[in-house]
Amino acid sequence: MPPATSRPDPVQPLPSHLDERRMTRTAAARIPTPDGEFQLIHFRNNWDAKEHLALVMGEVTGRTSVLVRVHSECFTGDVLGSQRCDCGEQLAAAMHAVAVEGSGVIVYLRQEGRGIGLAEKLRAYNLQDEGYDTVDANLLLGHQADERDYTPAVLILQALGVASIRLLTNNPAKVESLQSHHFPVVQRIPMQPSVTHENAAYLSAKVRRMRHLLDLNGHVAAQTDAPVYTPLLTQLSKQAAARFHSTGQPFVTLSYAQSLDGCVAAQPGKHLDISAPPSLTMTHALRASHDGILVGIGTALADDPSLTVRLVQGDNPQPVVVDSHLRLPASAKLLQMPRQVWIATTDAAPQERQRALEAAGARILRLPATANGQVDLAALLIRLGEMGLGSLMVEGGPSILTSFLAARLADYAVVTVAPIFVGGVHAVNQSLDPSPEKLPRITNPQIVQVGPDVTIWGALA
Repeated sequence: MPPATSRPDPVQPLPSHLDERRMTRTAAARIPTPDGEFQLIHFRNNWDAKEHLALVMGEVTGRTSVLVRVHSECFTGDVLGSQRCDCGEQLAAAMHAVAVEGSGVIVYLRQEGRGIGLAEKLRAYNLQDEGYDTVDANLLLGHQADERDYTPAVLILQALGVASIRLLTNNPAKVESLQSHHFPVVQRIPMQPSVTHENAAYLSAKVRRMRHLLDLNGHVAAQTDAPVYTPLLTQLSKQAAARFHSTGQPFVTLSYAQSLDGCVAAQPGKHLDISAPPSLTMTHALRASHDGILVGIGTALADDPSLTVRLVQGDNPQPVVVDSHLRLPASAKLLQMPRQVWIATTDAAPQERQRALEAAGARILRLPATANGQVDLAALLIRLGEMGLGSLMVEGGPSILTSFLAARLADYAVVTVAPIFVGGVHAVNQSLDPSPEKLPRITNPQIVQVGPDVTIWGALA
């Protein structure tokens, strides 16, 4: 939409609650960019030490419906191009949109990390790597979820003589804040993000916990739209409850992602991201529907996973690691999580390793061993049932998956097939020489497409 050419509305006076606050223009310079030439205007105010900026193209004084982006500083995204967030992408998209329009304003507020500052944002990033979402990380550090103040933006737009704006944002709270200062926002214009493995959890938390209005093209479910796999999750939970009630043993679901050629990794002991963000969100929903989640020591060493629920609402499942020789390092992420990790091992495991892991917060479950010295998985399931776990999700790696399949200890499977070829490590471990007649089949499979991936759900028999 081109700038308004009709007689502009008069610029609104400052509301009374802002009378004591003043924003002063101090300097400006011409800034040529790949999108065109802007004026960068520096402002100082009379109540804090922050230097706010306005990037202006064309004539905006006295104009209505000016295209505006109110952008909070993000050093990691804006400068370094970090993919943990969508901030740098939003800034670039806003500059391009203003250039296409021919006029507009990008208000650049020095409010790093939603107002908590760069140092605290880095600490929040570390908490996010431990499994907390972007909101809980801020809260754990003693901050509010969002500490930004949009008063400077109102004062800058007033100083520029802008009468009303069309605001580039996905955040309804930003619109509400400007309007609470009596500044007219005549339209909200959404900004579509690119979803990556790194920012999927961040974007999902924005939708779930901060009311952001995002259409992530199937990558994150809309607030009012249930994912296509929700009925299958509901059915699975009912089956698991019935099985535990009748047998006292946990209902076991195998879940893993593989390539078109059946691989779960490119090299032994090396992590490989196979799932697309939508099916990763599905996996977290599957985790949230189970009481416990189990991996082998190979996965724990290769991936150093948190085994938490981050992309959906729900409780974190009880983490269980099968570790016959107690090789899990004391520095593992699992030992830093709020929920105590259970480590299943055998009587042959070193006592000194048990003491070290218990000192780090783990609970050690000593169980009978098989003929080859591995944890007896049937005995483990009995123990977990006695400890109250009604359902167990097994995520791997290949040795654990193959052992559960060959021993017919799994009740259900959810397999994600990604449209890629890897040529690496297969989900079923050939070195264990499982005979085909021993391996179960998925009966009455339900096939659901989740993003670019195909997921296969069904009981094992």
